[in-house]
Amino acid sequence: MSSVAVLFKVYPKENMLDKAVESIKRMNPAPAGMQTDDIGFGITVIKVLFKFDDSKTSSSKIEDELRKVEGVGELEVEEEGLI
Repeated sequence: MSSVAVLFKVYPKENMLDKAVESIKRMNPAPAGMQTDDIGFGITVIKVLFKFDDSKTSSSKIEDELRKVEGVGELEVEEEGLI
């Protein structure tokens, strides 16, 4: 059993930043951390950190759940590693 940390960069759909943030907060497993970053040209991304035991879930399962969240447009894994 290993502990894993994954940082996702989430691009919310237009005018849905607040809805996406609130929906992500209610996910199971809950994110270990979250912040918004303005990346320019009026685009704001949500950086979401998940920490989990790899015997209980995987980053691909969390990614699938993130894609189902209302307000989430695109996302990418920014960093992933063992902790």
